[in-house]
Amino acid sequence: MKQTSDLSSKYQYLLFDLDGTLTDSIPGITRSVAYALSYFDIHVDDLNKLRPFVGPPLRESFGEYYQFTDEQIAKAIDKYHERYADKGLYENEVYAGIPEFLEKARKQGYQLMVATSKPEVLAKRILKHFHLDSCFSFIGGSGMDGSRYTKADVIDYVLHENGVTDLSKVVMIGDRKHDMIGAGKVGIDSIGVLYGYGDREELSEAGAGYIVDDVEGLAKLLLKDECLDR
Repeated sequence: MKQTSDLSSKYQYLLFDLDGTLTDSIPGITRSVAYALSYFDIHVDDLNKLRPFVGPPLRESFGEYYQFTDEQIAKAIDKYHERYADKGLYENEVYAGIPEFLEKARKQGYQLMVATSKPEVLAKRILKHFHLDSCFSFIGGSGMDGSRYTKADVIDYVLHENGVTDLSKVVMIGDRKHDMIGAGKVGIDSIGVLYGYGDREELSEAGAGYIVDDVEGLAKLLLKDECLDR
């Protein structure tokens, strides 16, 4: 991992994960996972046990944590979205300092984009609900049909759709190993944030180029004037 330093003149494009990076989405995700599991007569009373579902693709998590077959995974994802699309996506909260950081970064000339494993249509609804959609020039996510399954797929899609070819000008900002690994596979730098759902060990082992503790740390790393006016 590189030493923390001022990167305000290095990058042009900032790619953001959504869950655990822009918003704290644990309640909506864990309740919707519990709802999906109940269909299979699996009842989880302690929703904290479902925290690992926040961030990675659902397909991966249902397979890894419950050894579901492909058919079961498809059904579980359908049941998850049955609740999440109506209730879960609003059981969510923007992290303190994020709106100010995004607005300041945009004014300083960065092009901001979202690269999330969440279905693109839902990501757009969430960001519009929290009045953050206008901060981003592009919001990219997975397809409801299961396309763009991995984070690398999503990042590659976002870059391709925006004609970005100079990868040295791009950095992925996220809170889980999947963000760091995806960035590495595509060939861009990455910044791990510790205020989300991953920890320092996870992010470091996944190849994070930089790790910051909080939104203020992100501002210190990327903005010309590190102070966030809140």
